[in-house]
Amino acid sequence: MGKIKLSREALKINLDIIAHQVGGKDKIAVVLKDNAYGHGACMIAEVARDYGITHAVVRLEREALEISEFFEDILILSDFPTVANPKFYYVINSLLSISKFPKGTKVELKIDTGMHRNGVGMDELEKAFESMAAQGLECIGVMSHLKSADTLSSEWFWQRTAFDALKKDALKLAKKYKWNLRFHLSNSAGTFRSSQCHDDMVRIGIALYGCLEMDVSLPQPQLKPVLSLWGEKISTRILRAGERVGYNGLYEALEDEVVSTYDLGYANGLDRLASNRYMTPEGVRLLGRISMDSVTFASDADELLIFNNANEYAASVGTIGYEILACLDKDLLRGWVD
Repeated sequence: MGKIKLSREALKINLDIIAHQVGGKDKIAVVLKDNAYGHGACMIAEVARDYGITHAVVRLEREALEISEFFEDILILSDFPTVANPKFYYVINSLLSISKFPKGTKVELKIDTGMHRNGVGMDELEKAFESMAAQGLECIGVMSHLKSADTLSSEWFWQRTAFDALKKDALKLAKKYKWNLRFHLSNSAGTFRSSQCHDDMVRIGIALYGCLEMDVSLPQPQLKPVLSLWGEKISTRILRAGERVGYNGLYEALEDEVVSTYDLGYANGLDRLASNRYMTPEGVRLLGRISMDSVTFASDADELLIFNNANEYAASVGTIGYEILACLDKDLLRGWVD
C-alpha cells in the first residue's frame, strides 16, 4: 500500500508561526479530530506535546482516549461521556442535550454567534447556565465558531462583536455559580485574520498542518504542508500507441510509452475525480481512471510522489484540502521523514 510521509520540521515551523501570532504556545489548542486531519493523531499529538502544547480538541470521546496521555485537557466537540476522565471537557451544542450529561461533567457551552450550525442562541445564555447548574455540571468555558474568517466579508467583524458582548454577560452569570470560564472563538483563519481574535485560547486545525487558505487580500502566513502522499509501484508496462489503460479506456496512448500502476486508489483517499487530469508536483501525468486500489501514472519510478500539498491536489478535483486529508485511509503507513 502507498504511504504517508510527515515532516516534523514543517510541523514545528507552523507551531512557531502560530505561537508568534497568538503571543505564546500556552494559548494553542491543536485540533486532532478525524485522525488529525488524516495525519495520524498520536504522531501529531506527541510532537505537539514535546513542543509544549497542553490543549487539544477532538470530535469524539474515543479520539480523546487515544491521545489522553499527551495533554492536560482535551475538548470533545460532539459526544457524550462514557468514561470518567478529569482531562475531558465536553461541548454542549444545544439546550436539549444538557440533560444527557452526567452530574459532575466538565463542559463548555457553545454559543451560536452566526454560523447557525451548532450552539445555543445568544438569547438562551441565561437559560443554558441555569440548566447546566440544575444538572450538576461544571461549566469551564464558553465558545463559538467563525463562519467565514477566511474570506473578505463583514461576517468576521459581526461575530467578533457579538462574542465580545456575550463574554461580559457570561462572566456575570458565572459568578453566581462560582465557575471560572475560558473563552475561545478563533479557528485557524480567525487566528490569522486579526490579533484581536485570540481570547484565552485558539483552536488550530488546518493551519497546524500547513494547508490554510485565505482570500488573497487577507494575511498569508508562510505555513508548510506537513504531509506528502506516496505510491509504491505494482507493475510497469509499455503502453503501445492506440492502446488504452484502465476502466473504460479513458486514456489512449498516442505513441508507445512507459506506464506504471501504483498501489493507491479511491479507497485510500485518492479522489476519483482526478482521473486522467491530475499531474504530480514533479510533472508526472495520471493516466486513465483511478481504481479502488490502484492508479496509473506515466512513470517507472519505484516510489512516486502523488502530492506534497493537499490543496493543490484538491484544486484538481474542485474541492478543498480538508476533504482530501480527512479521507486518507487510516491504514496507510505513516512515518516521519525528518
